[in-house]
Amino acid sequence: MTINRLASRMALIACVSTLAIAGGAQAQTPASADQQARIEALEAQLKLLQQQINELKAATVASRPVATAPAAATPSSQAAPVQTQVAAAAPASKPASPLPAATVSIAAGRPTIASTDGAFTATLHGVMQLDTAHYFQDKGLPAVIGNGRDLNSGSNFRRARLGLDGRFFKNFDYSILLDFGGNGTDGPGMLQELFVQYNYAPFKVRVGAFAPNVGLSDAASQNSALFPERAAIAEMVRGLAAADRRYGLQVQTSGENWLLSAAATGGKSGDAQTFDEQQAYVGRAAFAPVKSKDWLLHLGVNGGYIATPAQTAVGGAYALTLTERPELRVDGTTLVSTGALDAKNLRHLGAELALQHKSLLIQSEVFDLALERRNAAAGVSDPKFGGWYVEGGLVLTGESRRYNAATFAFDAPSIAHPFDPKAGQWGAWELAARYSVLDLNHHELAALAADRVRGGEQTIWSAGVNWFPNSVTKVSLDYLDVDIDRLDPAGGAIPLSQGYQAVNLRSQFAF
Repeated sequence: MTINRLASRMALIACVSTLAIAGGAQAQTPASADQQARIEALEAQLKLLQQQINELKAATVASRPVATAPAAATPSSQAAPVQTQVAAAAPASKPASPLPAATVSIAAGRPTIASTDGAFTATLHGVMQLDTAHYFQDKGLPAVIGNGRDLNSGSNFRRARLGLDGRFFKNFDYSILLDFGGNGTDGPGMLQELFVQYNYAPFKVRVGAFAPNVGLSDAASQNSALFPERAAIAEMVRGLAAADRRYGLQVQTSGENWLLSAAATGGKSGDAQTFDEQQAYVGRAAFAPVKSKDWLLHLGVNGGYIATPAQTAVGGAYALTLTERPELRVDGTTLVSTGALDAKNLRHLGAELALQHKSLLIQSEVFDLALERRNAAAGVSDPKFGGWYVEGGLVLTGESRRYNAATFAFDAPSIAHPFDPKAGQWGAWELAARYSVLDLNHHELAALAADRVRGGEQTIWSAGVNWFPNSVTKVSLDYLDVDIDRLDPAGGAIPLSQGYQAVNLRSQFAF
């Protein structure tokens, strides 16, 4: 029954009650006792109707949405949080009891819902990275190169992610992340990350599918990296026993100037089933001996050990393939590769170095890999591979890249003056350069064919400019000069070498 109908009924009863009282006052008859009884009955109905109206009004007010005033403009590089509290209303028929309120906020484009005591939070994340590239290659390359003769100029979503992360019961963190991007072509939705982490200072214990900590470049988010892709050697190494979607159990601890991390890992979410999954271990130690207002020095070591490669065939076949794309994924073709090597185990060792002075950052990593063959024939040696890179960035607008105390890696610079042409503000601008080497050759000229690994050597010069209009958007323009030096793995006389250039434009929106 609506409030209007209840009010009308109450008015009618009130009128009848008034007439009955008036009639009783004018005529004092023996029937006055009956009239008094009817009047009392009408008054009881009036009280009941009034109570019902009060309950309906309380329920209507409790169900209305809470209005939120718009946030005031702020000159800060990070968007000021917009917050509102929504309290649960108790039914009007029962005594009101204090219930915890939920806080809703938006900071740097990230919507977050949290309990007032901070014990429970949920933050929505989204990433769009759209690459548009053009490849400049020579004509008439030999057919043995395959699809590498004509790399695809075009566009694709490198990353298209949507996820939720947060906290529950104060000491537990969680993350759920789906990715619809791809390498060369956009892909179907895939579980990128799903883990739960327990925090017991100074330790963090994480289990699920995630990217274990295995290097300086690996630990940094690609949303804020100097270039659209990691250096080829760093990307290949992280993919051996770590990288996104990797099943693992990781323990990490850190202090103000140091970090230690170790993880046991298996296969990857979404990979085809094998007879037995890979079993491996990775670790990292990082140290920042100098951390001042203008200077920062980073040192680190990392390593990985594949104790048992995945078994891909009944009764044997533990193949490992070392390969990587040339630092651009608009075309997903790999141009250097060892091919499948029947392996007993593989280990890698890496060293990290970074130096930052105000708006200038230079960082480098070097990696050494050794593979032990399984059932190697006489005269066949265990191959070794390696690579390194050095890259640097200079923020022209004066900001500095932020050193993340949780990952011991570098994030995007803080934006002192977010893009606003009316105010004469143009965001942050950065120049970047890199040289990288990936060497997958081993005894490539050996007389014994079984001892050769003609994976090839890939060197890349890169230069780029990054524009950060604000803390959510980024636009990058990059130039790559790629050189592939490779002999025919089948032993033919025709080499697979080539050189080409590429230009890539990345448009990014990430919160």
